[in-house]
Parts: sequence; C-alpha cells; structure tokens
Amino acid sequence: MIKNNFFYKKFFGQNFLIDKSVIKKIVSLIDPKKKELFLEIGPGKGALTFPMCNFLNKLFVIDIDSDVLFFLKKNNFFYKIHFFLQDILTFNYLDFYIQNGKNRIRFFGNLPYNISNKILFSLIKNFIVIKDMHFMLQKEVAERILSKHNTKKYGRLSIIMQYFFHIVKLIDVPSRAFFPSPLVDSIFLKFLPHKLFPKMFFDFHIFSDITRVAFNQRRKTIKNNFKNVFAQDVFLQFNIDPNCRPENISLKKYCQLTDYFIRYNFKNKKKIT
Repeated sequence: MIKNNFFYKKFFGQNFLIDKSVIKKIVSLIDPKKKELFLEIGPGKGALTFPMCNFLNKLFVIDIDSDVLFFLKKNNFFYKIHFFLQDILTFNYLDFYIQNGKNRIRFFGNLPYNISNKILFSLIKNFIVIKDMHFMLQKEVAERILSKHNTKKYGRLSIIMQYFFHIVKLIDVPSRAFFPSPLVDSIFLKFLPHKLFPKMFFDFHIFSDITRVAFNQRRKTIKNNFKNVFAQDVFLQFNIDPNCRPENISLKKYCQLTDYFIRYNFKNKKKIT
C-alpha cells in the first residue's frame, strides 16, 4: 500500500498514527525534557518523532525498515535523530545504556501489533535500563496487560508486566487514527518500573517458566498443570485451592510459588516441565 510515496509493509505490522489531536495529546502525556535519554521503537513516518524533537536535544530511534530511514532523512529535524537500522528484538539495550552514561532510558512508540509481546518481554530482560515506557498497543493486548486475577483476560502477560511495572491506561485511540486503518482500536499505556517488589528470590527465567506452565492449558486446574512441579500441599501452604484455574491465582501467589521452587527445587536442578 502506498501513501505520500511511502510503501506500507504489512509484514512489519505497520499502522502509522495520523490523527494530529491524538499525536499532540500523546506528546503531552510523555512530557519530554530536552536532556532526557529517549529511544523510540518504530518511528514510522515520524508522527511522534518530529513533535518529540521539538522538546529534545537529540532522539534515538530504531526501525528495521530502511524506507523509514530514507523518509525521515527528508525532514528538517533529522539532525537531531540518531537512527539504528536494526531489529528491535536483537538490539543491545545494555550496551546502549552504558554508552549513554548509564542514564536510564525513556522508551516510547507505536508497537507493531504482530510482535508487541516479544518486544515487551525483550525489554523486561533489560529492566535495569528503563526509566519509563509509553507505548501504543492493540486494545486486546493492552487489556490483557491491565487485567487482574479472577478475570478472563488475566494471564501470563498480565502477571509478568504487572510484576515489573505500575501500568496506567492513558487514552483510548480509535482505529481511524491510523493509516492503514487496523481492524481494532488501540490503547496508549504508561509503564513505570516498580521500586519495590513482592519478597522473593527472583529469577526471571523460573518466573517465566512457572507462568508459562500455568497458562499452557488455562482451562485445566492448577494441580493438573503443575503435577510435575509442585505437590498439592505446596498450594495449601500458600492458601491456593489446587482445584482452581490459573486465572484465579494472584500475582503475589505466583511470586510465592516461584520463590518456593527456587528455595527447594532449583538447588537440586529440578526442571519445570
């Protein structure tokens, strides 16, 4: 698809923001300060990039599409832009953080719908570098991130994102605000890293594996999903009904299960399957 001599590539999940009132609102919500370290994921045609440049000394952006780089070069603000022509899923955030004086990074962007979950998980693995994040996400994904236990949309994504971040819904964005117009609406979210976490001997890989096993078959009971991981008395120890389903267990209790596994099983090299 072509608009204004720009080729829109469906396989990159490109849906570019075009509504000026929404753009103005988003920039206001991000509230950029000129010396802060910003990294935009997927600048597209610069809908957020150029307005943000009004407030910043420099802006780092990353995109895998060379046509995006070519397009941005035509704008007068390009002298402020430092472009990484790279796959965001292989980007070295820690190296970028170190090269920029260990200043924590403010992330923002309109995340490609087809890989938004992968991007979020890759960022979590580099949690130490994050100051905050402001992302446009498909409505269904955003609602899953915000969901609490005992609801149908609550799942692995909800648990992991809420462990690391205080998450705020900022604005709803209708599909007509984009071109090409997607089939679904979007939500703009703010992610602010927690300073305090539930007490546990945290290991992201173990936490990730436990939530993966829990929700692989979300209609089955906890005792069935974890039959090779935990004895039933472990659930009772944490006041968890072994006959409940994964969506009925709170974030805190998933943390307690992770903590228990690391304390009593990981030392014996027991695997989660």
